[in-house]
Formats: sequence, structure tokens, C-alpha cells
Amino acid sequence: MLVYSSLLLLVLVVGSPYWLVRMATSGRYRKGLAGRLGRIPAGLWRVVAGKDVVWVHAVSVGEVLAASRLVTELEAALGPGWVVVVSTTTATGQALAQERFGAERVFFYPLDLGWAVRAYLRVLRPKLLVLMESELWPGMLAACGRAGVPVAVVNARMSDRSFARAMRVRVVWDKVLRHVTLFLTQSEEDARRLVAVGARAEAVKVAGNLKFDVRAPKESRVAGLIREAAAGRRIVVAGSTVGDKAAHWGLGEESDAIHAWEATCRSLGVLLVVAPRHPERFDLIYSVAMEFPTLRATEMLAGKGKDDGYSVLLTSVKRAQVEIIILDTIGDLAAVYGVADVAFVGGSLAGRGGHNPLEPAQFGVPVVMGPSYENFRGIVEAMREADAIRIVAAEGLGAELVGLLSDPVAAKALGERGRQVFLSKAGATERIVAELMGLMR
Repeated sequence: MLVYSSLLLLVLVVGSPYWLVRMATSGRYRKGLAGRLGRIPAGLWRVVAGKDVVWVHAVSVGEVLAASRLVTELEAALGPGWVVVVSTTTATGQALAQERFGAERVFFYPLDLGWAVRAYLRVLRPKLLVLMESELWPGMLAACGRAGVPVAVVNARMSDRSFARAMRVRVVWDKVLRHVTLFLTQSEEDARRLVAVGARAEAVKVAGNLKFDVRAPKESRVAGLIREAAAGRRIVVAGSTVGDKAAHWGLGEESDAIHAWEATCRSLGVLLVVAPRHPERFDLIYSVAMEFPTLRATEMLAGKGKDDGYSVLLTSVKRAQVEIIILDTIGDLAAVYGVADVAFVGGSLAGRGGHNPLEPAQFGVPVVMGPSYENFRGIVEAMREADAIRIVAAEGLGAELVGLLSDPVAAKALGERGRQVFLSKAGATERIVAELMGLMR
């Protein structure tokens, strides 16, 4: 741990000029810095005073969504005298967590430096630390071990890429993973991989995937405005799209989606909704989409273009009908999928491992993905087995979209099979809560 801490500190010192520039030019990098360095927010002090604490760490938006029902049911099981506090790593995750759980009990996860980690453990004195999916920091795990705090990793997974990397340095992972009291994995394969890289076999159990239990709201203000803007037209949603690594994460899947829509769907009067995964890319994608009549969701919320249900643009674009909407809000994508006729789930053409196809599938919306889906392999394979998803290359995206739009009976059947897969896999939340309660007892 001394070597690890020294190396981490060295990396921070060497990289400090870069981070100082980023902090000077972007508020995203300044936000929460004091908290990350070990300064406990005043609101958090008040929330935990006199209470027994369970600390749940959810990295970003996806983990916050997956943890939402878990936090609610865990609190109900714990009863009075307990509080569940939630940390995140990213600013977008922080914003959504504050919206879901209340600002005072939400905070930024500390940097994995001894003094920062110990500061939070001293104040929170957690009876249990719950980590979502694969967020394993050696400093935190070691500190919890010394403080006698049990650590549970829930919805645990190990992607192909992570497994290959971990096996190359198995001697390191063997020591890190043994600090974890309990792993509750998404699948048997995840359990096998964790044991292979060093987790104790008796500490690993299969509990299922929390994302099968996420029930997205069927409506939101943004989703309602998009439906009004469509004015009866069919809607294609390209969600969680990412940039192309070769282009330094510039244009990527958004360009694929727009080109596919223009070549095959635009002539059918289809409205395209593009939801970039990373907020820092909103402006770039909007500038590209402006070749067509385009609105941002934030503009719609502000009332821009309002005229009989947000279905037309301003006179600056000759009040032409909106053809593309950029979803530049946080936390609305799941509900927006609910108004789609077809959904493309991103991260799957750019080789990023894909994102969660259950978000649209839960509404019975037919789902299309690219061939890179290793981050959600279990889910996608279950859907493929049930003929409940379409996997295509970039050049086949347009044909697949127009095929589903042109055959509503087949599209509805595909979507319903996806919904049934979603429903059949539910129940992970109850199993995980039972395991966590047993661990604390």
C-alpha cells in the first residue's frame, strides 16, 4: 500500500499542470475538488449525525440509475436510526444522485489517498460500504479492512477487457480483491472471472443484474415535449452515443446515426433524437446536426420554438418542422426511450462495449445495437437468444432502422420479446438487499 500510495501521489504531482489547466478552463473539473481531497460537506455532517450509516458508491449516471431502487429498498429494510449516503465520481452522476436522493446525503467519492479516505471513514463510520459494479480502489479497500468496515460489491461484473488486464497483473488483484467481504455478481461468468483473478470463492455469489429491476418513468417533461414535437411522426432515438477514439472522441456514433437517418428514414418523415453519452460533446453534436432543422431539449424546456406544441422551429430557420432533437439534459434518456418507435443503443459501433439495451426494452421498444456489447454481454445474449434485439454494423444501421419502421407488426413483436426478457430477469434487488442485511447482521 505504501508503494501504491506513493505512485498515485507521484501521478497526481506529475499530472498537476494538466489538471490545473483543465480546472481553469472547465468548471466540471473544479466541482467537488475539496470534497475529493477529504473535506466533508457540511450537509453530510448533519445527515449522518447520530445515525448508523450505509455508504453506497455509484460512479456515474448508469450506476446511480441502477442503485436507485436498491437504496430505497435498503432504507426500508434498515428502518429508523439508519441513513444511506451516496457518493459518485462524475459530475453528471452527482447531479442525478442529488435529484434522486437529496443533495445533503450525496457527495463526491474521495481520491484514493490515505488522508482523504480516512477523513470520510472517521465521519461516516459506515456499518457497510457498498460499491456498484467494478469500482475497486486499493486505498479505500485497505482502509476499510483496517477500520473493520465490511465491503460489498453489488451488480459486480468484469468485462472482457478488464478480465484480460487483470489476469496480466493477477498477483496485484489477488491482494486487492481479498479485502472485499462479498461480491454479488450479475452472472455466473462474472463470478468465474472474479475468482480467476483472485477473489475468494466463498465470497462470490450470483445475485443477478440490478438493471433488470430499474423501472424508468414512463413520462417526463422532456419526453412529452418530444412527443409533441413529433406531431404524430415516428421517432428514432439514438441513445448513449459516443465519439470515435481515432478522432479523439470527436464525431462518432452521432454521425453514423445522422447519416443512416438521412439516407433511409428522413424521407419517411421520421424524427431523430440523438442523446450523446457525455455532456461535454453536446455543443459539438448540436453544431453538426444544425445542417438540418434541429432543436436542443434545453431549448424546448425554455420554450424556444413554441408554437402549437413545440412542433416547429423559430423563424430563423423559416419555421420548418423539427427533424432532429439533441437530448442535452441529464437523466431523461430512459423516459425518452419510452416515446421511441425504434431505439439504437450506442457505445456499440465505436467499440466501447455498448450501453444498456434494457432501458428501451422495458417499454417494448425494438432495440438495435452494434457488434460491441461486451459491457452488457449477459443481457444482450439473453435478448439474442429470445430474438429480441438486432445487431448490425455501422453500414447496416440505416437499413435495419427503416426495415423496422416499415414493418410495424414485426417491430412490435421484437419489442415485446425484449420486454419479456426484461421482466423475466427481475428480482436482483430483493436478493441483494437480503444478502446485505445478512452481512450486517
